[in-house]
Amino acid sequence: MIAPRYPYLPQIQLASAHAQSGRFTEMLALCQQLVEAHAGDLEALLSVGSLLQSFGYLSRARVCLEQAQALAPNDLRCRVNLANVAREAGEHAQARQAYSALQTALPNHPVIKRNALTGQEYDPTATDAQRLLQACAWGEWAITQAGGPRERPQRALMTTPGEWPLRIGYVSADICQHTVGLFVKDVIRAHDSARCTVFVYNAGQVDDWVTAEVRAVCTLRPVATLNDVALAALIRQDAIDVLIDLSGHTAGSRLTVFAHRPAPVQVSWLGYFATTGLRYIDAVLLDAWHAPAGTEAQFVEPIIRLPQGRWCYQPVPWAPADVAPLPCLKTGHITFGSFNNTGKLNAGVFDVWAKVLQAVPGSHLVLKWRTLVDEPLCDKIRANFAARGIAPGRIELRPASFHVDVLKEYGDIDIALDPFPFTGGLTSCEALWMGVPVVTWPQSRVV
Repeated sequence: MIAPRYPYLPQIQLASAHAQSGRFTEMLALCQQLVEAHAGDLEALLSVGSLLQSFGYLSRARVCLEQAQALAPNDLRCRVNLANVAREAGEHAQARQAYSALQTALPNHPVIKRNALTGQEYDPTATDAQRLLQACAWGEWAITQAGGPRERPQRALMTTPGEWPLRIGYVSADICQHTVGLFVKDVIRAHDSARCTVFVYNAGQVDDWVTAEVRAVCTLRPVATLNDVALAALIRQDAIDVLIDLSGHTAGSRLTVFAHRPAPVQVSWLGYFATTGLRYIDAVLLDAWHAPAGTEAQFVEPIIRLPQGRWCYQPVPWAPADVAPLPCLKTGHITFGSFNNTGKLNAGVFDVWAKVLQAVPGSHLVLKWRTLVDEPLCDKIRANFAARGIAPGRIELRPASFHVDVLKEYGDIDIALDPFPFTGGLTSCEALWMGVPVVTWPQSRVV
């Protein structure tokens, strides 16, 4: 009898199921058992490390991944995952060095290039000029990988409204309960079917209620298994007039397909927060608030400013019906809060937020993100505030919870604080919807 290649997979799946149902103690125990039982198995350690990272246990993930790296020093998957752990922990200098070394080792690896570009957006030390330069270098690389420069496809676009339906295509790996999916589903539904024929090229693996809503109002094509050449051919076959990328350089992106120029008009919108660097993108859709005068210098793409804003927010069906009473009336003190990714925290943010807390006697700060289940990370955050004169008792750190509970927890917050230079997106919209004012500090970056 031949032993299965990955005998630990059922336990990995069980550990993931425990975590998804909130049974983290069982998940951690099972992960520890797996590490002990498969201490010499690189694939098992990588799987456990990825699982721990995905549920916020960054320190445990790092230990597991370093153990895997000791087994196979030349396996770059360990180094990629460790770089991602550093970024999520707000260790941007370490992440930057790791991504740089990875790009030297694998100069044509699309995921490594993508991660490095996205990582720059979190890094407060990355200048606008550096970010633009790296993005443009990626754009030229993508064109080379696609076979060299290409002419714009010659296909007539609709010139008279109602003459014939405009064929619009959206490309994304996030057509699900994800920030992008939640923002875009109602926009897709709002298209006038008499004037537009809509295709969505779904490059993701998740199929949930958001995916079902999108599928009900357009042609949804699953394309996760197609390579760039095949996907570009499908887009040409569908005779798409305007092709819209919703991912930029974020996870699951298919932006390299746009280097094949499969549509006469190609646009960047919604899911990214900087230039793509690809000169075949004909426009980026922003607004006057995210992109004030002068922002053009950061973009290869021409900027089109939408008059009412670049986002169209609608609450999820389970959002609480009412705004909670002002919590300070009950607690007797102001509670500030931020439910943003801990990768957005940095020394500058700690400096400013500590000054805010010092300026408002007795105030508290609540931070919430999935990585705040990680005790070493929590200790580091408390130490950062303590070094700035803020007692640990004034800082409350909360881990992930179900979305309905996240929205309810805004009832504990009087005023939300926005991190920088990478600010909130959906998080800010949800805070505002739940009646919590958001104080932000606009800087040069779109986010």
